[in-house]
Amino acid sequence: MWQIYGEKETCGTKGGLVSKWKQSMKLVVTTNGEKSAEVIVPRRLQTSWEGLNFRRYKLMNATESRFKNRQLHMEDYLQMVSAEQKEYAEVFDYRKIAEKSSIITDYWTDNLLDLILRKDNLNKAYKRVKSNKGAGGTDGMQVDELLPYLKENQETLIRQIRNGRYKPNPVRRVEIPKETKGEYRKLGVPTVVDRVIQQAITQELMPIYEEQFSENSFGFRPQKGQHDALRQCQKNVNDGYVYVVDMDLEKFFDTVCQSKLIEVLSRTIKDGRVISLVHKYLNAGVLVKGMFERTEIGMPQGGPLSPLLSNVMLNELDKELERRGHRFVRYADDCMIFCKSRKSAERTLSNILPFIEEKLFLKVNRKKTKVVSYQQSEISGIYFLQISRKM
Repeated sequence: MWQIYGEKETCGTKGGLVSKWKQSMKLVVTTNGEKSAEVIVPRRLQTSWEGLNFRRYKLMNATESRFKNRQLHMEDYLQMVSAEQKEYAEVFDYRKIAEKSSIITDYWTDNLLDLILRKDNLNKAYKRVKSNKGAGGTDGMQVDELLPYLKENQETLIRQIRNGRYKPNPVRRVEIPKETKGEYRKLGVPTVVDRVIQQAITQELMPIYEEQFSENSFGFRPQKGQHDALRQCQKNVNDGYVYVVDMDLEKFFDTVCQSKLIEVLSRTIKDGRVISLVHKYLNAGVLVKGMFERTEIGMPQGGPLSPLLSNVMLNELDKELERRGHRFVRYADDCMIFCKSRKSAERTLSNILPFIEEKLFLKVNRKKTKVVSYQQSEISGIYFLQISRKM
């Protein structure tokens, strides 16, 4: 039985009328005539904005460039193009979850690894890896060689994963140019077999954590993306929050504290076998020009699991910002906090730094992190919003 209800909101802005539909979908699953599960699915559909003036049009274009640049430099090697809604169509399907109502209550039990290793979940993971294609990893196996290998070795692989004896392969280091000239983004390409296993893990963890993630987080999310982040940025500016703390996390993926990430994961995931498997992927190491390097800190970009783990870690920051009542927009490891005055923004920056560095053990780039102001008269494509000067 489906029940859908919605509420329409209309608000005036300087540029015209904005219409929104907020809908929540309530799905009730019945077994033998009795209610066995209930899922609340939030949805938000936004119509095109009416009367959008030229200033706001330019702002949208300027803001979009930063999101676009970040995605373009990652998607060639990421095995999961997470920002695109269609890539998550099967993973984030509440109807399928609800139809398997017994699974809903099992997520937080000791049976999560069994769900990950279900035949249908592994088959879906294989199809995703095959469709994404991509280069092989350190073992040289290519995607077109994957199916024959799995047919012959799948039982051994599953048995090794179940008994905790599976050892992931090191990732292959690949460097791609960043948008800043002379800088490179380090990616770690897993083997095609490890990609299937990571994808299978991601498919089961994603719906669990989507219930916890902030509405202000837009990167690597199903049914969210660049344009949703841009709209939220613009809404904050229209509401008078014109001073922005532009937060730069220095080499986020390379400096993540693994023990902190495992601690955060363990609060939700009670199956120690899954935690152990994720930890093995973090510690798998990397091959750089044929030389093995340990990975005791950070997590490699390039595998299906990394985008989700990054959001799990940075959701701790999101929750703290929400607890303090801040307006913010986060897209992957790019975070902006919106304030109404310069003084408030400077105070916010000063107060949030200790939490990021001492609680989450992340590094903040003090040179690039700054308080900036948006001005209507000037538009720049460098940042999310127009920056007149350092405040």
